[in-house]
Amino acid sequence: MIMKSIGKIPHVSQKCERTVWMPLFSPRQINCVLTMQFSLNSFLDYVQARHPHEPEFHQAVTEVFASLVPVLEKKPEFIRERIPERIIEPERIISFRVVWEDDEGRVHVNRGYRVQMSSVLGPYKGGLRFHPSVNQGILKFLAFEQVFKNALTGLPMGAGKGGSDFDPKGRSDREVMRFAYAFMNELFRHIGKDTDIPAGDIGVGGREIGYLFGKYKKITNQFTGVLTGKGISWGGSLIRTEATGFGLIYFAQEMLVSRGDSLKGKRCLVSGSGNVALYAIKKILEMGGTPLTASDSSGYIYDPKGIDEDKWAFLVDLKENRRGRVKEYAERYPEAVYTPANPELGYNPLWAHEADCAFPCATQNEVNKKDAEHLVAGGVKLVAEGANMPCTIEAVDVFKENGVMYAPGKAANAGGVAVSGLEMTQNSIRIAWDREEVDIRLQRIMRNIHEECLRVAEKYGKPGDYLFGANAAGFLKVAYSMLDQGLVG
Repeated sequence: MIMKSIGKIPHVSQKCERTVWMPLFSPRQINCVLTMQFSLNSFLDYVQARHPHEPEFHQAVTEVFASLVPVLEKKPEFIRERIPERIIEPERIISFRVVWEDDEGRVHVNRGYRVQMSSVLGPYKGGLRFHPSVNQGILKFLAFEQVFKNALTGLPMGAGKGGSDFDPKGRSDREVMRFAYAFMNELFRHIGKDTDIPAGDIGVGGREIGYLFGKYKKITNQFTGVLTGKGISWGGSLIRTEATGFGLIYFAQEMLVSRGDSLKGKRCLVSGSGNVALYAIKKILEMGGTPLTASDSSGYIYDPKGIDEDKWAFLVDLKENRRGRVKEYAERYPEAVYTPANPELGYNPLWAHEADCAFPCATQNEVNKKDAEHLVAGGVKLVAEGANMPCTIEAVDVFKENGVMYAPGKAANAGGVAVSGLEMTQNSIRIAWDREEVDIRLQRIMRNIHEECLRVAEKYGKPGDYLFGANAAGFLKVAYSMLDQGLVG
């Protein structure tokens, strides 16, 4: 049952058997806090009461803390110092108005946000998303996930997320530029190379980063590494565009190698057609696999012959240069079947095809319980998330119950922010590494994340559980750092 009162704090019963939530501590209860145990249900009631009407954020917190119960039971100092309550609370949320003018002279008003979640490991780091679905709750969920993802990379990065409900789709370059300038007119006050370094996300690619950076440079009269995902000729890093997709497949390859297998010959389902999906497809091809699908909001294509190098090049031109729809792929290659999106079905038929591996790379909650059941029935043995939280909790349960290898996005898609961190390093030392150097470092980071997930899972008696391993490894690094730094806010 969800508590109706907001802002209540935990105390324990006199026997200290479990955590409950009440307004005040008594002296006896304060003493009991020293040996208190973690109660997941009580904590989740607290989260929902304190952060109402934010279902994505609730889902992310539930997924993480459901895994962390064994950790918290062995670490009473985390309960005593209120680490769970502190780690879910953003250090700062900035909300602002964005007023801009379209090509017809009409004035528009959007909302802008920056959720600065955690700076315990370094300056805030995380993307900006321009999409009509953007709201504070979604950005809090993304920033919360980013805390653990960034921790897993081993790089000195905190976590944040931002964006706007502005939709760049169908807008001219000049309209996007005017919006980006208006957005940066406020955001510049809250970011900096040693404070907060945003990157791109959905709706924010190279074009948008260019406009945002140009405005920041003009306002501050500084050329600094304040944004990542920049153009190669003005401070960007090679492989940044490809990094999330490449890193995803590097991680999946490590998963298979740990079982004496590889991606060679594997049939793969991929959702999405943005950078993550496109470069996941490319790396699957390079590793000898066969990508079968791609999608966008209009529908998906299934190519039984597989997406080869020439077809991939067509997709890249279609999505990155012409901003077209995947339906055009089926028009170009008659062997491919296009299926329009139909939300009323209650499942996505893309996941109903027979395959060996699945890589959801589109958006959150795109794989539900029914989709997961279809994947199991279709023979899929590995699911690795390219998007942030694309699988519902019920879907993950289906994978676990059926022995499907499953890697959460905070581990599997960390390649993007890892290369953003490498871009920050290159900016700081005023040097540019070549493609091979960046790729070697990316592979090393993904291999290290994989090893750390398995090591922590093994330590807590959950061998091979990537979900537990990723959540616990990231949490432990952040939690101990919070203890080291004291009650700083």
